[in-house]
Amino acid sequence: MLKLSADKRRIEKNEEPFFYLADTVWSAFTNIDLADWAYYLKIRKEQGFNVLQINILPQWDRSVLGEVAEPFEVKDGYLHLPTKNEAYFTHAEKMLEMAVSYGFTPALVLLWCNYIPETWASKFGFSPTFRKEDIKPYTEMMLTHFDRFNPIYIISGDTDFPTENVTNYYLDALETVAEKAPQALKVLHICGRLKEIPEKLQSHPALDLYFYQSGHNSEHQAMAYTLAGHFSQLTPVKPIINSEPCYELMGYSRQKYGRFSREDVRKAAWQSVLSGAVAGITYGAHGVWSWHDVGSTFGSNLGEGFVAPYNWRQAVRFKGADDYAFLKSFILANDLTNLMPVNNILNNTPEIRAAETDKLVLIYVPSNVPIYVKGQFLSEADYAIDLEQGTQVKLIKKQHTNKTEIQMTPFLKDSIYVIHK
Repeated sequence: MLKLSADKRRIEKNEEPFFYLADTVWSAFTNIDLADWAYYLKIRKEQGFNVLQINILPQWDRSVLGEVAEPFEVKDGYLHLPTKNEAYFTHAEKMLEMAVSYGFTPALVLLWCNYIPETWASKFGFSPTFRKEDIKPYTEMMLTHFDRFNPIYIISGDTDFPTENVTNYYLDALETVAEKAPQALKVLHICGRLKEIPEKLQSHPALDLYFYQSGHNSEHQAMAYTLAGHFSQLTPVKPIINSEPCYELMGYSRQKYGRFSREDVRKAAWQSVLSGAVAGITYGAHGVWSWHDVGSTFGSNLGEGFVAPYNWRQAVRFKGADDYAFLKSFILANDLTNLMPVNNILNNTPEIRAAETDKLVLIYVPSNVPIYVKGQFLSEADYAIDLEQGTQVKLIKKQHTNKTEIQMTPFLKDSIYVIHK
């Protein structure tokens, strides 16, 4: 069972620090047979992931190959709870039994935004929605199916909050989970670049975590660190996670030409964690989240309108997953779950991010340039890690009045500097 640390900044499991490393597989319940699921789980377990983010209901922009099961019939444009498809939920429960047996914590989305009237996605009219009076019974129904797997409940999916009515839909779900499953961690997944959460949700005692989404817009990748900084300043204090940074080889949103590289997604992860989102990070591979296969159709031109994914069997082996797993292992091995941002020590671009403990300063350097750090850092044990190749070198430093110059490393791409106080 996961719980919050005493200072409310971290997650713990069995009284030990837990670094949330999630893979995004939103469309799992509708798209994956059990044999493929077992193959997928084995790979992600070997890579070091410990959480799986799954949409309970069909993901509107998933890949589709043939017929897929629906959880409910539709009546008058609404999901009709009395027509629940038991086979759909039996399959989902079997998937979670397998995932938990591998050591994964499920993070289950209750209400993706297209199912809630008045949200940005509901306005396209491509899916049924919920009646307000059905939110509590639906949430209770989902708890009867899934609570035995000790999931994190993600109350909303990719949502905005354009009206009080939308807020109240999510409030009903949050309070139902709080009443019926008080031990479970609860969080909102909000839409890309959003930072304002309605006060009645943000300050609600049942909301345990802050998720933000730096997203897939190539012009706004600074959100990885600016939103981490924003949520770090909020009260009440909660653990912070970038739950949807750019996905590896996802096309840029709005059909802009290009795809996010391994280096792009690694950069988003380190910038997030060193800027305040130290409770964990979520990875996504373009092809896994939608479960794309040979012959699949994909998504829609509505919304972000992303270009075609890769086959999931290829995407599950993208190298960025290993980079995220290294980040997790590095944080835990060096007892760094209590990192605090400290970017006022740098005289450089804001893309270079820094955080500290009482013993160390970590600096993420996305491009190899000399940097200047305020203060005198004299340890001979300071080193840098090439984040793509995994090689390590001793840092070459030069002392100036009130600052330390750290000279260029031989690395060709981004790196992390480990500096002793």
